[in-house]
Amino acid sequence: MKKTQKPHFLIKTLFLLTAFMCLGWADNWEGIRSAASTITCVKAEFVQEKHMEILAKPVVSKGVFYFQTPNSLRWEYRSPVHSILLMHDGRTKRYILKDGAITEDAGAHLQSMQVVLQDIAQWINGRFEENPAFSASLEPHRKIVLRPKEKSLANIIQRIELVLSDRPGIIAAVMIYEGEKSYTRFEFKNAVLNQPLQDSIFRKIS
Repeated sequence: MKKTQKPHFLIKTLFLLTAFMCLGWADNWEGIRSAASTITCVKAEFVQEKHMEILAKPVVSKGVFYFQTPNSLRWEYRSPVHSILLMHDGRTKRYILKDGAITEDAGAHLQSMQVVLQDIAQWINGRFEENPAFSASLEPHRKIVLRPKEKSLANIIQRIELVLSDRPGIIAAVMIYEGEKSYTRFEFKNAVLNQPLQDSIFRKIS
């Protein structure tokens, strides 16, 4: 009788140990960086919700993003408006759908977009503490809170909250608070890790 129970006991023990390891991966900065260091490529879908007090309901956008170490990123909105942001080899480009065709947008705001994409790349790499404009704190329930150090920035962004997934190395959601009743929420799902990506994904729009 005891012999038949041993395999079940071992399976349960291994299951509990694995669950414990997954729950503890985000308890400290070292664990977060260690989990992130195993990730070379990411593909995931996202849903963006823009909440404002003047809006009766949030503005919802959907899309997909691709990331490849060290700093290649494609952020593609597919609805309601099609636009693509590409970051590769230190350069950032933006394309928008205009008159039925995708055209490059070289507006003055492109530089600020590059900063945002670089921050996203740092987060995926587990480097939440490297932006000197923000102080980072690790809070319970796998939450990281970034607070601006300068008042001028705090007038634009009160704080950024990142919720880490129970799956090691994955960000589940990001909340950017412009005010108590004005914020943008990103939710990520269907993440695929470490499947090789073609460089053309980060250089071409098709």
